[in-house]
Amino acid sequence: MIQAKENEGQGRIHPQKFVLWVAMGSIVMMFAGLTSAYIVKKSQANWLEFALPTVFWYSTLTIIASSITIQLALKAFKARERKQYRTLITLTAALGILFITFQILGFANLEVRNIPLFGPKSNSATSFLGVITILHMAHVVGGVIAILIIFIRAYTSKLKNYSSLPIELISTYWHFVDFLWIYLFIFFNWLR
Repeated sequence: MIQAKENEGQGRIHPQKFVLWVAMGSIVMMFAGLTSAYIVKKSQANWLEFALPTVFWYSTLTIIASSITIQLALKAFKARERKQYRTLITLTAALGILFITFQILGFANLEVRNIPLFGPKSNSATSFLGVITILHMAHVVGGVIAILIIFIRAYTSKLKNYSSLPIELISTYWHFVDFLWIYLFIFFNWLR
């Protein structure tokens, strides 16, 4: 009887993981709608063609690296290698902040090139780029905040709690924002 009850829950997804997947599905729909609107709007006569700042390449490499470090952090956590986990989660948080910094530098580069994202001198093309990338950055900021909470817990927790659920959730979300940025980066460089 006990064995039957144990097997009963094995096929279910954890409720928090389910909510995360639903939220990520909603985010995908939002970005699909925005990129679709971008394609439709591109047919306008006054559409501005411009090259993305080179620093966006650096931000792309940075977020890919952070995806690797968070996966290694999860692996270290599950192996109960606390020191390595702390180092990797710290590195992931730093890379997340660096990604945001590179994005801001990219926006500044556009302003210097007289390609404003918003305002009376902006163009639909630049405004779409601004809205889409700022929305993505907002999701990255949410991920960085979650990583920083896990980071703080890694250094302050006196209890040896080995539930991997929090790091699994943030790892899944972080990979998601990574893949989302790669999609957006490819879209803005080659599919637009």
